Amino acid sequence: MVDEPLYAAFLAATGKDHPGRDEILASQPTDPVEALRALRSPRRLTYEKHMAHHWLPGWPAAEIGEARHVLLIRDPDRVVASYAKVREAPLPEDLGYLQQVALLDALPIACVIDGDELLADPPRVLRRLCEAVGLAYTDRMLSWPPGRRPTDGVWAPHWYARVEASTGFSPPSSEAAQVPDALRAVADAVRPAYERLRTLLSR
Repeated sequence: MVDEPLYAAFLAATGKDHPGRDEILASQPTDPVEALRALRSPRRLTYEKHMAHHWLPGWPAAEIGEARHVLLIRDPDRVVASYAKVREAPLPEDLGYLQQVALLDALPIACVIDGDELLADPPRVLRRLCEAVGLAYTDRMLSWPPGRRPTDGVWAPHWYARVEASTGFSPPSSEAAQVPDALRAVADAVRPAYERLRTLLSR
């Protein structure tokens, strides 16, 4: 498993000031080509968790190699409300929706998964995911031990507290996401991209 292998390259290229920036830059290659080539593994199966907004225009898709790509999406209101708790003023390009739409034309996409649908019925959605990428489903995918994983990036203390405390999937929240008034335009700006991605949920 590889956690956000393009994070350092993204920060180096954009100059963005994310929590733990110096540690991130020191932990990974800052050249995207070097970072992508380092992912090529002789192992039978490697899982790469990427953030779509880490992929910048002009970066070499040819360096990605063979992979089966899955896009995970969430309602923009939920993403903006969550993101604002760590970074106060995200921009539309910080949220990944625009990049995910661009990747539809650049990469073969095996399937699209909606986060709320996954939480509502994990076995059903995971079976569909496994079928799309050629893996066998097992109920062992439904639970895990709590705590930090050795594969977590150095940014884990800033972002992963809820994941580290979890032992399985929680039901989706029944409460409406509380988007700060100042960020309503950001959520609305990416909603058309989200709705386009949702049309592919049956893939």
